[in-house]
Amino acid sequence: MKVYAGIDLHSTNNYIGIINDKDQRLFKKRMSNNLDVILSALEPFQQDLHGIVVESTYNWYWLVDDLQDHGYHVHLANPSAIKQYEGLKHTDDRWDSFWLAHLLRLNILPEGYVYPREKRPVRDMLRRRLMLVRQRVTHILSLQNMITRNLGMNMSGRAIKRLTEEDAGQLFEHPHLVIAARNNISIMLICLIRLCREPL
Repeated sequence: MKVYAGIDLHSTNNYIGIINDKDQRLFKKRMSNNLDVILSALEPFQQDLHGIVVESTYNWYWLVDDLQDHGYHVHLANPSAIKQYEGLKHTDDRWDSFWLAHLLRLNILPEGYVYPREKRPVRDMLRRRLMLVRQRVTHILSLQNMITRNLGMNMSGRAIKRLTEEDAGQLFEHPHLVIAARNNISIMLICLIRLCREPL
């Protein structure tokens, strides 16, 4: 008999639902995000366990890696693609874990890519760099718009990048505008420093 497990993962806890190939519920329990506790719950079903589904949330790395290290066949569910199967969800399904297991049993689970763990630090670093670039651009545009709105003049992005916090007092007379401009310039500088320190 094949069994299928779904794990609804949250920040501090998870809910495990296990079904058999007739969609009968064999196990259900909420537990803390403790690997030993999770492995203990899965162990009685390990021999018949066809697969475990973990939804691709922000914190899946540790769980998927550790389950794979212990010999489990883990599937990473793609939450954005799962929406097309919402009509299959039973009205009495209180926990998403059973739904994930159900989709796996039907062989229609939309899966995400389990990015190799050795490459994830590079990907996460690149995402951080992109975040810093976006934040810096946001503050450049914010200050550029404030200058145009209050002074009726256009200042290029290149010129704004050269501004210092002291320049804010030369641009504006009202203290609130000076504070706002200094905040923009300060965050622009912090983002630039962080970007320069990050390895390429």
